[in-house]
Amino acid sequence: MKTTTKAPETKVPKIGMISLGCAKNLVDAEIMLGDVLQHGMTITNDAAEADVLIVNTCAFIDSAKEESIEAILEAHESKGLKKRRVGQKLIVAGCMSQRFSTELAGEFKGEVDAFIGLDQVKDVGSIIAKVLGRGESPKVAQTSTKVPLNEAWEPMNFVTRKPVYIPDWDTPRVRLTPAHTVFTKIAEGCNHPCSFCVIPQMRGRHRSRTIESVTTEVRGLVAEGVKEINLISQDTTYYGMDLWAEKAGPKQLVDSRRGPTLTKLLRELDRIEGDFWVRLLYTHPAHWSDELIDCIAATRHVARYIDMPLQHIHPRMLEVMKRETSSEHIESLVKRIREGIPGISIRTTFIVGFPGETEEEFEYLLDFIERTRFERLGVFTYSQEEGSRAGKMEGQLPAKVKEARYKKAMKLQQKIAKEIGQAQFGKVVRAVVDQPLVARGESDAPDIDGRILLKKPAPVGEFVNVRITGTQVYDLVGEVI
Repeated sequence: MKTTTKAPETKVPKIGMISLGCAKNLVDAEIMLGDVLQHGMTITNDAAEADVLIVNTCAFIDSAKEESIEAILEAHESKGLKKRRVGQKLIVAGCMSQRFSTELAGEFKGEVDAFIGLDQVKDVGSIIAKVLGRGESPKVAQTSTKVPLNEAWEPMNFVTRKPVYIPDWDTPRVRLTPAHTVFTKIAEGCNHPCSFCVIPQMRGRHRSRTIESVTTEVRGLVAEGVKEINLISQDTTYYGMDLWAEKAGPKQLVDSRRGPTLTKLLRELDRIEGDFWVRLLYTHPAHWSDELIDCIAATRHVARYIDMPLQHIHPRMLEVMKRETSSEHIESLVKRIREGIPGISIRTTFIVGFPGETEEEFEYLLDFIERTRFERLGVFTYSQEEGSRAGKMEGQLPAKVKEARYKKAMKLQQKIAKEIGQAQFGKVVRAVVDQPLVARGESDAPDIDGRILLKKPAPVGEFVNVRITGTQVYDLVGEVI
């Protein structure tokens, strides 16, 4: 009688993800998880049961680096366990890995199994397979409390310098946002020389997707029922300029009729049928045009909301920050945007405590904030970033001075925000419902702006009309009508 032997079952690896930082980093995490599923692996929300845990790090400012380091250490300890269970692997990804993988490899020797960069997000499935096939580091498999450093394996380092990757419309992704809202990355990298920033060193030169790629993705998302498309990149207003430069050269970049531009992209997106918002995030004041203003005013789908980080307004500060624009240009632009797009809300951010910022220059900024009355505003204290021009400047200010200026600026904005909120009393606004008792209006981007607290539950993921009945400084209170 013929007998058969049952083949042993192959265990399917479980992959966990901890993602930190901005929406651009979140999209990278979604792409990594998409590739995980493409390779037949599964995803788990329980870090302790993961066969491989990926920490997607941020390195924008010092506090982000500290949070990333803490997340790596916490992941190594498996959410409070004394040590990772034998066989569990730890991979570090994201901006901090891209920039500091060599240094981190020494610091986390025997604790981190691999480092990957921004060009490897699409290949994480095959990288996981290599890490799992390597075996176990003595330091993780130890039974004693200490293992000599030379007995711990060196982490595998897959990071390549000067990233060039950009996703496409058919790139596999696992969306980590609520079903009704999504972040769509239209470009990657940055060409700006801002003296306080190291993003170009981490994410590489600016590179845009094609209009066809973006519109194909958005058309599919709308067909799935997505209500809010948030367009993101390091500078969305620079979109398409690099694609035209490849053919025409830099002298013709300003002629938006000749190549792909944000204006042309928005017009194409506006042709898509459906009930949805397109929201513009991360625009740079240097690349705005009257054509873009007119385009937004004429579209059905583009939200009356502009995210435009200005960072400062004093002429000398703008110059030393290398912002490629002037205070006169900014003041004129804000005026033109408000006049050209009725009902627009402008969100901006400012940096206080930049090296050499005098009290008079700070007061100049406060005066601008008070006069301009931004609908949404955030303030950062300057962070001295290693490798940035500003990090080497003289006149670094004490932390207590930076903190005092931060508090003074935010106190002023809190007063303005309260007054703007009170002016909404009795008005009816269109909002998308994030939770049964929480919605957001057109003037509020997900995760960073205020909310509308509803008095009665509403259907999640749907648009509703809300009458504003109260305010809580940054949040509003309303009832669905």
